[in-house]
Amino acid sequence: MRSREIMADPWQECMDYAVILARQAGEMIREALKNEMDVMIKSSPADLVTVTDQKVEKMLMSSIKEKYPCHSFIGEESVAAGEKTVFTEQPTWVIDPIDGTTNFVHRFPFVAVSIGFLVNKEMEFGIVYSCVEDKMYTGRKGKGAFCNGQKLQVSQQEDITKSLLVTELGSSRKPETLRIVLSNMEKLCSIPIHGIRSVGTAAVNMCLVATGGADAYYEMGIHCWDMAGAGIIVTEAGGVLMDVTGGPFDLMSRRIIAANSITLAKRIAKEIEIIPLQRDDES
Repeated sequence: MRSREIMADPWQECMDYAVILARQAGEMIREALKNEMDVMIKSSPADLVTVTDQKVEKMLMSSIKEKYPCHSFIGEESVAAGEKTVFTEQPTWVIDPIDGTTNFVHRFPFVAVSIGFLVNKEMEFGIVYSCVEDKMYTGRKGKGAFCNGQKLQVSQQEDITKSLLVTELGSSRKPETLRIVLSNMEKLCSIPIHGIRSVGTAAVNMCLVATGGADAYYEMGIHCWDMAGAGIIVTEAGGVLMDVTGGPFDLMSRRIIAANSITLAKRIAKEIEIIPLQRDDES
């Protein structure tokens, strides 16, 4: 019986290992929060990276590669260092060592380790560990989504005028990009909606949708490692992922609507002006 269970769910061991590593990474991050930080700039003055980002990713990647050498890997800091984003049908780990680096630098208490695992380009499981809060969000294909063992369920609010949304300003400071970002917020607020919130990490924003605390999240300009861990947590909590155009979600597109329902997602998509972006798999 045991052997049949293992064959039916070959990725559970990977998920269990990911949870252990996420906790180890969270401990590294909490320890680093006590010390001075070396902060560097990536694509813009608002796109930051620290030595801790790099150390945490190195720990995660080396640990997983040692245990699963035949798997593929996409990591935020590896790509920043010049590696290509190669997305295949192989079992693939997509890692953001610190989602919310600006929060981390300022000690704003929403900082997450995000680990997504995909096979045949489909999400199998996701781990998001909001380490300052000590909240472990998990989602497993066909088995539901949880936070610290408590089952998650999206909200039932489909009336956009009674909805609370989450989004971010993003790290780009190009005038045209900022214009579109702010214009989209203005359009949505003018419907009107109840409000818009930002906690500074895409992964936690998506998990808030999974908890029912927010009704939907949208953003353009993020990356696959921001979405791969939390995406399946949203869908396993009963939510949906959609492209901002209203079409199917594409992990490499750098844009997303994560909502409690198709109805709400489509209503948000109707308002949004698109920001032109280079895909992750074209970089």
